[in-house]
Amino acid sequence: MKILNFGSLNIDFVYSVDHIVAPGETISSTQLNVYPGGKGLNQSVALARGGAAVFHAGMLGEDGGMLRKTCEENHVDFSLIRTVGERSGNAIIQVSAKGQNSIVLFGGANRKNEKAYVDEVLSHFGAGDLLLLQNEINLLDYLIERAAQRQMKIALNPSPYDDAVEQCDLHKVHWLMMNEVEGSQITGEREPDAILEQIQKRYPQVHTVLTLGKDGVIYQAGRQRFHHGIYDVPVVDTTAAGDTFTGYFFSGVARGDSPQECLRLASIASSLAVSRKGAIPSIPWREEVLGTELSPVT
Repeated sequence: MKILNFGSLNIDFVYSVDHIVAPGETISSTQLNVYPGGKGLNQSVALARGGAAVFHAGMLGEDGGMLRKTCEENHVDFSLIRTVGERSGNAIIQVSAKGQNSIVLFGGANRKNEKAYVDEVLSHFGAGDLLLLQNEINLLDYLIERAAQRQMKIALNPSPYDDAVEQCDLHKVHWLMMNEVEGSQITGEREPDAILEQIQKRYPQVHTVLTLGKDGVIYQAGRQRFHHGIYDVPVVDTTAAGDTFTGYFFSGVARGDSPQECLRLASIASSLAVSRKGAIPSIPWREEVLGTELSPVT
């Protein structure tokens, strides 16, 4: 199985603040850090640090040298990435003293994908290969259609949720990685059990991973369900926690690990990530995850 992550590449401007700014309020930032990021790049780095071989595709601006270098340093194959005449995507991220975040995205080059480019990238992959997608790029529906025609296994993280997700044929998706909010937006349900039942009813082919914050995560495939709790760690910055979980989960899938083992390692990795500042700088390497013992929250 080859893994293709067709996703966003962003430059993150991270402001440390006492609290997330309210409408009409002006506050001071105590620190500004600039990091490589984007849900796509975060997940590719997590895949690679989790031990998987991953190809990344997407668009950069001329200002994206740091993002290419990040791929190279983390053993992510970036040969399929292209440069366009638009500034790279970026994010304005506030991180509060309690570790919570608020994010404003600018799509930039991430929204400049063209169908011919999608077709060229997908021509390098085939039946049984995994395509990982998030919703920070354009042509999401086209990517799903064309990958399905090539019999690829499609994993979708429908974040941030908007009309583009509603244009996608989720019957062609094999994996849904989502939180409670996205699950509710897709199904109209609020409770985790109801969300999972609706997903199973509407999209019986889908393997669902539903993250529940302090209540952990649930994996569902058909009528099979597994739950995994969270670990007791200090929360410093939650920015890349979900992306770390996704990358580590699919690195386990690529190895052929059981769903329970995928959940366990992904949960440890994301717990380590929230205890550190930044997006990509917070993502642990596999050796550290394997050597870490954490106390579960009961």
